[in-house]
Amino acid sequence: MTELIAVALITILATISPGPDFAMVTRNSYLYGRNAGLLAALGIALGVQVHVFYTMFGVALIIAHSPALFTLIKVVGALYLIVIGWKTFANKSKLTIDLHGADAVAPLRMVGNGFFTNALNPKTTLFVVSTYTQVVQAGTPWTTQFGYGLFMSATHFFWFGLVALFFSQQAFRSRMLNHQSAIDKLIGGVLMALGTSLAFTNLSH
Repeated sequence: MTELIAVALITILATISPGPDFAMVTRNSYLYGRNAGLLAALGIALGVQVHVFYTMFGVALIIAHSPALFTLIKVVGALYLIVIGWKTFANKSKLTIDLHGADAVAPLRMVGNGFFTNALNPKTTLFVVSTYTQVVQAGTPWTTQFGYGLFMSATHFFWFGLVALFFSQQAFRSRMLNHQSAIDKLIGGVLMALGTSLAFTNLSH
């Protein structure tokens, strides 16, 4: 029970901490609507499973003992966020935002936004690796470890689903639309700053 409580608390605190996932869901929800935000949240939840699987199957040991590989993950994740951020920041066209949904948005692209943002985020790498190596005991059954991973994904989907619902409200989006240029620059700048931070901040193990 102590192990379960520890995993739950660490997961909740790590999930609600603002970062690239939050910025991506906010961006998709504001620009494309509720469905796009929820799809990004789903992508984030799936991305968590990438970290869970390589941690459980021992790849975490390679990352922990291979600075070059860990640096590569940081750089790839940073570049992805910077590119998305720059596209948003430099956007000069006025979007026609559908305030009644996001039917025209490609679902796979929205899921991909969330998936790659999370899967390439070294902070999530550290969160999952630390949880499994420091909290989960060597004798913890595989089924229980898989259950922890599913709980992590479910927590991410629930939290970012709430974020998507909030930032996709019609009244809220209508007000944001009147200041689209400034908001695009703000969101794009945040994404680029996060990407730059991930690339150059020394993350402790």
